[in-house]
Amino acid sequence: MMFIPIFAQKFIMEIFCKTLDNGIRFVHHRVNSLVGHCGLIINAGSRNELPYQHGLAHFTEHLLFKGTKKRKMFHILSRIDDVGGELNAYTTKEETSIYASFLKQDFERAIELLSDITFNSIFPQKEIEKEKEVVIDEINSYKDNPAELILDDFEELLFGDDPMGRNILGTPETIMSFGKKEISDFLSDNYNTDLMVFCTVGNIFFSKAEKLVLKYLGNAQANIRQRESLKIGNYIPKKIDKEMDTFQSHIVLGNIGYDLHNPLRPALLLLNNIMGGPGMNSRLNMALREKNGIAYNVESSYSPYSDTGVFYLYFGTDNENVDKSLEIVLREMKKIKNKKLGKIQLHNAKRQLKGQVTISSENRESLMLSIAKSYLLFNKVDSLEDIYKKIDIITAENLQEIANEIFDENRLSQLIYRQGGK
Repeated sequence: MMFIPIFAQKFIMEIFCKTLDNGIRFVHHRVNSLVGHCGLIINAGSRNELPYQHGLAHFTEHLLFKGTKKRKMFHILSRIDDVGGELNAYTTKEETSIYASFLKQDFERAIELLSDITFNSIFPQKEIEKEKEVVIDEINSYKDNPAELILDDFEELLFGDDPMGRNILGTPETIMSFGKKEISDFLSDNYNTDLMVFCTVGNIFFSKAEKLVLKYLGNAQANIRQRESLKIGNYIPKKIDKEMDTFQSHIVLGNIGYDLHNPLRPALLLLNNIMGGPGMNSRLNMALREKNGIAYNVESSYSPYSDTGVFYLYFGTDNENVDKSLEIVLREMKKIKNKKLGKIQLHNAKRQLKGQVTISSENRESLMLSIAKSYLLFNKVDSLEDIYKKIDIITAENLQEIANEIFDENRLSQLIYRQGGK
């Protein structure tokens, strides 16, 4: 028996995987827990929509819960809720995920249900019409939240008419045009079994989980993707300043970022964390909120996609502080462009990011979704040790070079919702 030092045990994460005959990849991670999680992640999102299908990926996700060949909507929603679990789904630009959390004895119940709603939904016309109103209400709720609306508008500013630039929810006009045929066509074209990963995390042996997955997903008809995503056009920086009926001004500025496969991605993630990540000690939070008291919500974000990425800085402030806030933000950008981080600063920044990653991995639902997405994109998953190594090799020179590229003022786009009318 091989002895494993105790300090190394925390890095061990056994992952079992199998590819079904229909192309679906099954991934399992066993943990000692009373709660289990499973999810199906599909490489299909709003980016896969044609112009007349705007919002259809998200609308289809909603309709998956409205009836199957053997279940009505109520029975779908009650199947997991009745045993104290949770059933959920989401749609992004490039993926759709359907997932559940439940007690460990209910693995079969959850796996069967997710298989049923994915492959046997019938999309009753009555439910389609009702859900149109629900999604339009969701669209309107976003319009009432400028802090969220501005981020969608900013991506439209970056990508223009490309599908990556369109918001995920669609418009009331496109939503009202959808029927059963449009949904079925979207499923046929985009719910491709070779681009699906089913992941389970919980206290169940791989052999048993494998039998359940083969039983409920193994007979799904193979559907191999035929259509490639269109390439994104050249990025042209833009600046827009418009008056909005809001109680404060909202500002976003940013740039195209690195894609998922770029080796500089971990360094940009670290730079993002330093500038405006979740820590209260981020440079922008300290400069805008703690030192000057002119902003409450301050954040930066980096979202990598398959062949592009988005980096942005966001803050909200009173109208009279917009120019001052922008000056402070640009000054913080300039600092990190012109002066390398010291050894202690770099060490602390790396330690903070490692801590955030480790704490996040303790959320088993998030871990399950993360494993599934990693296999969908890379057909592997990095251990914590692998992630730590990628963080450790980042140098102060790396961060400075990336800052000079991403924070180049000639390459920054800017969108302002300027407070007015209140």
